Amino acid sequence: MPRSSAERPVGSAARVSISSIRAREPADPATPQLDEACFRTADARQLEAAEEIGHRPRILLLYGSLRERSFSRLMAEEAARVLHRLGAETRIYSPAGLPLPDDAPAEHPKVAELRDMVTWCEGMVWSSPERHGAMTSVMKAQIDWIPLSLGGVRPTQGKTLAVMQVSGGSQSFNTVNQLRILGRWMRLLTIPNQSSVPKAWSQFGEDGRMLPSPFYDRMVDVMEELVKFTLLTRGRGGYLLDRYSERVESREALSQRVNQADI
Repeated sequence: MPRSSAERPVGSAARVSISSIRAREPADPATPQLDEACFRTADARQLEAAEEIGHRPRILLLYGSLRERSFSRLMAEEAARVLHRLGAETRIYSPAGLPLPDDAPAEHPKVAELRDMVTWCEGMVWSSPERHGAMTSVMKAQIDWIPLSLGGVRPTQGKTLAVMQVSGGSQSFNTVNQLRILGRWMRLLTIPNQSSVPKAWSQFGEDGRMLPSPFYDRMVDVMEELVKFTLLTRGRGGYLLDRYSERVESREALSQRVNQADI
């Protein structure tokens, strides 16, 4: 008589099956779709310690409210103090006076200032309030003014990003989740840790300084991780951003120019 499920050895068949799957090589390892002239295998030597860069990690902080007592700004300022203690150089961009996206030329002074800062930095901190369950329009407008390409330079790709939010009520993660999506879209290396501060009005004193609390400690964790990831990746952008698809596209463009020249 077959044994009941309770009498059978637990997981033995599954372990054998999974083990055989892990050890199995592809039935057909050929990859004829690849352009072999553009394909590269991973090279760990390219990720070894970079040469001394000579300056502190450069971190730009953006915040998402224009209120006189803006908790997202106070949070960004507190984070900047911690970043300074961690050895980073910081700049905080003020969104006051920034026009709506596409409502002014790119030469607008506030747009030019934002883009210059983004080009300067090696990592960013985005700090936004949560309004109507989402990031604010002030925060989104700043991100929308940052292009993926700027005069042949990629101002965001390969740089690091930390995301933070403040809420007037109970804790939420809507805004940091949205900021993560935007960070990935901008091809930023968004670090795993994040900060979400509920009832922000209770976390700051009259002097604008953040009070000691587990939320403050978590913010310090985020800044510490941001600096570590920035040190880990800066100076390696050329290798980290080298993509097979772009190598193929560049090779095809070169081939077309050469063929046209021969006609």
